[in-house]
Parts: sequence; structure tokens; C-alpha cells
Amino acid sequence: MDTDRIVADLHAHTTVSDGTMTVAELAATAADAGLDCVAVTDHDRVHPDLDAPVVEREGLLVVRGIELRVDAGFERLDLLGYAVDRTAALDAETGRLQADRQRRGAAILDAVEERLDVDLGVEPRPGLGRPHIARAIEESAAPYDYAGAFDELIGNDGPCYVAREVTGLERGVELLRDACAFVGLAHPFRYDDVDAALDVARELDAVERFYPYGRPVDDARVERVAAESDLLLTGGSDAHKRTLAEAGLTAEAFEPVRDRLPDPPAKGTGSLLIDEQD
Repeated sequence: MDTDRIVADLHAHTTVSDGTMTVAELAATAADAGLDCVAVTDHDRVHPDLDAPVVEREGLLVVRGIELRVDAGFERLDLLGYAVDRTAALDAETGRLQADRQRRGAAILDAVEERLDVDLGVEPRPGLGRPHIARAIEESAAPYDYAGAFDELIGNDGPCYVAREVTGLERGVELLRDACAFVGLAHPFRYDDVDAALDVARELDAVERFYPYGRPVDDARVERVAAESDLLLTGGSDAHKRTLAEAGLTAEAFEPVRDRLPDPPAKGTGSLLIDEQD
């Protein structure tokens, strides 16, 4: 038995936010990667084509999750909620956030098209994010690739950047706690103030330990916080393309997480819907 094999990728995105795979393609890619479990954690949105907190497809567990950005005062953080049992309050908040994303996307598109004198051919819609716009810029006649689009145009300090609304930390935690099996902090070493972010994690249920930062990080620091605050250790690839299992949980690491997830419905009562309208 390969004890180092990744069996669970608990951080992935689909086309309903800024990923490139539909949920069906994500599930197929997860199966091809040899995963036992994958979590769909789209930005500020619960995937409409997962009809239960956890569904099973040909032996693969697909967890209905969410990645919710919150304003912690000192910085904006990303929370990961797992096994979402949808509530009216969460649906109302994600609806508000998606309307703002559409408004903000339209404003960024207008600014880019006016500045570059190009037509990007992108229609504002719920779920639209800057990665969609960066890809469109790269594919246009403008002299920018994907990274350059962020660096020179739509990054946080760029001339075409438009801020968006986010949920307050306390409200975000409350919404996710009411709807999810457990709530964690995503990618703690991506924040400017790592200590403050980890202090927020101490009040949650979990913290993302396994993540492809692309640089050395002090994983032991996360493990200490988790041990002191009795947090689950989660992990995933943050896949937006077909890059599942670049990071995630081994069978041993996944066991305590699996214990906190509900079982999927009996066969025939819960499904991953294939005929999507993304």
C-alpha cells in the first residue's frame, strides 16, 4: 500500500466560479488522478449541480463546499466550508455576492476594453472573476499574457482594478457554521499577516495544511496551531485547471476529516447532475 498517495483533494474550482472544468469534468479528472474524494469549493458560491452535501459517483466522494472571502479587518481571508447543507441565509448572501461580482466584472471589462481598445468578448455573469478576464486578455490582440494582465492591468494595484464587496468575518463564520459540517482557513501562508490569519483559524474547525504554495513554508507552524486548538488539517490543490492531487491528504490524514463528513445519500437519492448549464 502506498501510504504517501494523495486520496483527497479538498480545494478545487469549477466553471461556476473561475475554474476551467465543469463539475462533471472535475469528478472525472479526480477519478483519473486516483482520488477517493474531491471537494468543490467555488468562490462565494455553492455549486448548483450537487444536490447533497456529499454525493458519490462511481466510488468517488464529491463534497459540496464553498470558498468564502471575508473581511477580517486586518486583511481579507478565505474560508473553506465543507459539506454544505444549504440555508436561506447562505443562499441570500451568495446571491448578493454574485450580483456584486457581475457588477464588478462589468466595470473591469469596461476599463480594460477602453484602455486597450479591444473587445474581449466576455459577458458579465454571476461567478465571473478576474481569471476569466485575464484569460480573455491573453487571447485577445492585446500585448499581455495571463500573468501580465494581472501585473499590468487588473491586479490589486492595477489601473483597471475594481474592488468587490465581501462578507464580514464574523458573519461569514456564522453563515458557514450554520450550513457546513466544518469550516477552515484556506492557505494561511498566502496572507500578509500569517500570525493574525492563524489566530482566526484557532476559532474555526480546520486549517489548510497541505497546499501548493510553490515556495518553502513553515508547515510545522500550522501543525502547532492545529494541535493547540484541536483543528482538523485539510489540504488541496486549489485546482482551477486539470491539476488535481498536486496537494491533498493521504489516507491517514484524510481519516479524521472523513469522520466529520456526512455519508452520501443512498443510491438513487443524491446525485451529481451531468447536464449542467454553467
